[in-house]
Amino acid sequence: MNVAAQNLAVVLVSPKTSGNVGAAARAMLNMGASDLRIVAPRCDYLDSQSVAMAVHAADLLRAAKVYPTLREALADRDLSVGTSARLRSDLPPPRHPAQVRGLVREAAAPALVFGPEETGLINSDLEQCQVTVRVPTGDYASLNLAQAVLLVCYEFLQGQDDVPQINRKTATREEMEAMYGHLLDTMHLIGYTDAKRARHTMRLWRTMLDRALMNSAESRLFRGLLRQVKWKVENAAQRGPMRDSTVAPLAGQEIGKPEALAESTEP
Repeated sequence: MNVAAQNLAVVLVSPKTSGNVGAAARAMLNMGASDLRIVAPRCDYLDSQSVAMAVHAADLLRAAKVYPTLREALADRDLSVGTSARLRSDLPPPRHPAQVRGLVREAAAPALVFGPEETGLINSDLEQCQVTVRVPTGDYASLNLAQAVLLVCYEFLQGQDDVPQINRKTATREEMEAMYGHLLDTMHLIGYTDAKRARHTMRLWRTMLDRALMNSAESRLFRGLLRQVKWKVENAAQRGPMRDSTVAPLAGQEIGKPEALAESTEP
């Protein structure tokens, strides 16, 4: 088993049919993956149908870990790859799995995330993924869950190319989610966004910052800046409003109307 296969987690979000979970476990075993994670299952994923579909992957199925939320399932991962057959507004378009292969193999703890059978991943799930992939198909793009697991795991674990030799340790998804929560609080504190536009604004910032592939120290550095912003704002509030402003507004920008609030894009 290669290193990527040992480290790759396959995350099934709210699966509905137990047989699909068992078949997905079998697909994982076919490709050499063994870390199965299930988020809020809507079925008994260990029933007789699931075990029968798993065949020789029954032990892998029984070892699966269950989580109440996707955030918790991804907390120890340093790269999360979502799957989608559709284009989503405000989110980067899906890429071919082969284009993401190198990124996955460089990661210390990657995760591959699949959504419910009838809907796929929703936008709030994809927001927690740094990159999204789509399996190329014909006009009928709907794949069975196990088929999708098999194909994408093949691309990541068995697809042939030169394995990158770069060693890196990026921040875990829990560290990044905590940083994004801190960033959103700061945006509200300084009036950079509001409740109506916050989600759209955060999607843009997530896309940009996820591309940076921050390590743990860098995420802490960024949060240190946010803490300083909060201190400065609260300190200024205690001292009262300044009578003479020494900072002029940006050209074309009204005082008290940040650029983010001036946007007309719907969230």
